[in-house]
Amino acid sequence: MKPGDKVICIDARIDPEKAEEIKQDFEIWITKNKEYTIREILENDGIVPGVLLDEVHNFPKYFKLLNRFQEPAFALWRFRKLSYATDVEEEEHEAELVEILGPGITQPEKI
Repeated sequence: MKPGDKVICIDARIDPEKAEEIKQDFEIWITKNKEYTIREILENDGIVPGVLLDEVHNFPKYFKLLNRFQEPAFALWRFRKLSYATDVEEEEHEAELVEILGPGITQPEKI
């Protein structure tokens, strides 16, 4: 996954033992089966890779484990990349077809 990728949340569960900590760190939480766009991927010093999302903005917090302030990130494993083509990919595909088949033809003729 990379910034700009469309993803879907596959796991928004919160471990009851960590619920209070999550509530303190995140003003906004993710929703299962909702689509998001990756804004940034944080490596978090190799501890747990996390993602920031275009649709969700939380205030930066100080994380003792990382020894710095940063926006809390959602664990990468909570998301799956969506595989449908974007408008740009569709336009590139159409341009390739025109180049291969010639102008005015976008699909091979059925015989």
